[in-house]
Amino acid sequence: MLLHIVARGKIGRGPEAELVDRYLKRLSWPFKITELPESGGRVPPPADNSVTIILDEKGEQLGSLAFAQKLEHWRDRGKREARFMIGGADGFGEEERAKADLLIAFGKATWPHLLARAMLAEQLWRATSILANHPYHREG
Repeated sequence: MLLHIVARGKIGRGPEAELVDRYLKRLSWPFKITELPESGGRVPPPADNSVTIILDEKGEQLGSLAFAQKLEHWRDRGKREARFMIGGADGFGEEERAKADLLIAFGKATWPHLLARAMLAEQLWRATSILANHPYHREG
């Protein structure tokens, strides 16, 4: 299953970009990043048989194990792509939220989209590590 991050804003070459790269390079699953302008731009159409996950402050707060189980569920049911949508400063509208398969939040705080991207990259790496039975993750 392709892990596809679709994010508003260009990450550039700052420390956030280094964090994203650090974790994405560790992924054993295929991944892709699509960067969109802060506003406008064309969101690429989803692949057939895909799932859309929106990072949103109104979303579920999943622990790492539960997040890994979601990925496992989608992978095992033949989903070809998991699209993770990161919005710009104004986030997502109700219509976009309603179309998503899942809304997730990294806590109740509002995060800058560059940090949200780094946190997502880390959680994707952690989830795929959990699914590969890597001993790094500790639950408890």
